[in-house]
Amino acid sequence: MTTPAAIVMGCSAGGVDALKAVLGGLDAKLTQAVLVCCHSSSDTVDLLCEVLGRVSPLPVIEAAERHAVRPGVVQMAPTGYHLLVESDLHFALSIDPRVNHARPSIDVMFTSAAEVWRETLIGVVLTGGNVDGAKGLHRIRQLHGVAVVQSPASAEVALMPQAALDIAGADHCVALPEIAPLLNRLCLA
Repeated sequence: MTTPAAIVMGCSAGGVDALKAVLGGLDAKLTQAVLVCCHSSSDTVDLLCEVLGRVSPLPVIEAAERHAVRPGVVQMAPTGYHLLVESDLHFALSIDPRVNHARPSIDVMFTSAAEVWRETLIGVVLTGGNVDGAKGLHRIRQLHGVAVVQSPASAEVALMPQAALDIAGADHCVALPEIAPLLNRLCLA
């Protein structure tokens, strides 16, 4: 496998605890950009960035319109906007209609990232209560990226990872505690 350039992660119900486990276990030496889309009822992602920043060895910030994708930094999709990656490795925010009842949509972020990073992208689907992320993960696999899915049995809500497995399949389907060590191996090999 080509050295990964980026990791995209999506989650919904139960996602904050799952993100704490995954981000908290990442190696501080990771140079990949990490983009996260977490469905949240909050008006902003500031608090989520703060909470995750306490456990992550990598800085956690909110992605912003026309800002560059930053290596070695976790960038969170802002509330109320789809987060897209453009070919010049800058972000675009969109207020297009909700996808799978969500904005930001995991599918939208995954698909745009897949088009840019292709075989150097790792997609991760975590716990959640809807099917968002499954089609985006399928696109990542079509373009020869790597698909990682939290095992439904280890998910707080199994619907999202199960949908990802049903629609996209996975290169790796592992329990939550195994995801960060797997990402470290894939990225630092």
